[in-house]
This record gives sequence, C-alpha cells and structure tokens, in this order.
Amino acid sequence: MIDEALIDGEAARQIVEAVPGVVAPHGGPKIVAIDGPSGSGKTSLARAVAADLGCPLVQMDDLYPGWDGLAAAVDLVTDHVLEPLARGERAAYRVWDWEQGDWGRTRTVPPDDVVVLEGCGSSVGRAGEYAALRVWVDADPQERMERGIERDGETYRPHWQRWAAQERALFGADRTAERAELTVRT
Repeated sequence: MIDEALIDGEAARQIVEAVPGVVAPHGGPKIVAIDGPSGSGKTSLARAVAADLGCPLVQMDDLYPGWDGLAAAVDLVTDHVLEPLARGERAAYRVWDWEQGDWGRTRTVPPDDVVVLEGCGSSVGRAGEYAALRVWVDADPQERMERGIERDGETYRPHWQRWAAQERALFGADRTAERAELTVRT
C-alpha cells in the first residue's frame, strides 16, 4: 500500500517501477488501470504515471454515456479500447460530450508497450481482465466530495451523489479495491 497525504511523485514512481515486472494477461500493451471513486486523485496520478512512462493515457470520463453510465462504460472500454489493443490494433472510441449529452468526436489510441487507463471502472469486470497492474486510489468520502464540488461546482452535487451510489454498487459487487495490486490513499 502506498500511503500518501497527497498524490506526488513518490506514488507515481512506485507505480512506474512496478510496470516492468507485470505481464499483459491478453497480450498487447501492459494496461495500468488506475481505478477508485470520484475525487480520490486518480486523474492527477494517472497523468503523472503516463508522463513518466511516455505512454498513452485513456480516460474513462470520455467513455461514460452520461451520469448514469458507469457500469456501461466497462463494456465500452473493453470492446473499443482493450480488445483492439490486445490484438495489436489501433483502438478507436467515441467520446461522450457532457455538454451536449451525446457522443461526439472519435479518439484513437495507437498500440504501445504500456497504456494507462484511468477512471472509475477501469479495472472492473471484463476491463479488469486486461489489467497488467491494478491501482486503487481512495480517500475519505467527505474529502472526495469536497474535491469534486470544488472542481466541478456546487450545481453538480446531485450528480455526484447519484454517481457515488453507482460506484458503491459496482465496486462492491466486483470487490475492486480488494483485487488491486497497489493502493494509494490521498
């Protein structure tokens, strides 16, 4: 367990150092799945890890089909990103436009040795089967909510509460935190 007061270079360094020792379970790139509840610090950590590794970063925020789409995104990322990459192909997925409430542009991910996959659900179910390294990032629930509201604004509080209920259901059924190889507390 990596216990950090804040996500800093030390947590990213420990993850980067773990990558050479892991194996891609389905071939293709080593997928570093950085998962955990909203507001825990996943995005900051994932950006640091991807920058240190010089590899692509795929963010689940692009794949959720709206505020009620957490569970659906697991199949979307598996079908459109993880499976093609495991076959050595370029992945392509449509990006959810949160303002329009519909699918927007298409983003591609070239095959690479390592890909960082960040976001709620990135190591759940079918998606988790492709993870070479599962990282669980967590923090006190009140702290996470405060971070999210500070980032997104007070008008998003009802969405955050709805999303948190989906997280509890998905992570609880999957036992996601228990299956992580590394845990980061922020």
